[in-house]
Amino acid sequence: MSVDRAVMMFAGFMVLLSLALGVFVSPYWLWLTAFVGVNLMQAAVTGFCPAALIFKKLGLKVGCAFS
Repeated sequence: MSVDRAVMMFAGFMVLLSLALGVFVSPYWLWLTAFVGVNLMQAAVTGFCPAALIFKKLGLKVGCAFS
């Protein structure tokens, strides 16, 4: 798995997790969904993604988006 795919998988998991927590625990968890979305937009514009740095350090191969 490449860093690019891992970042997308992690972002999707976080969105689904925050939506479930927002429905079953507290609507304030939906702020996590907003944070993930803003972070994805920021990463698309700047190319900087903290999750990509972590996945690189874990040894995943670098894809074309976060090289």
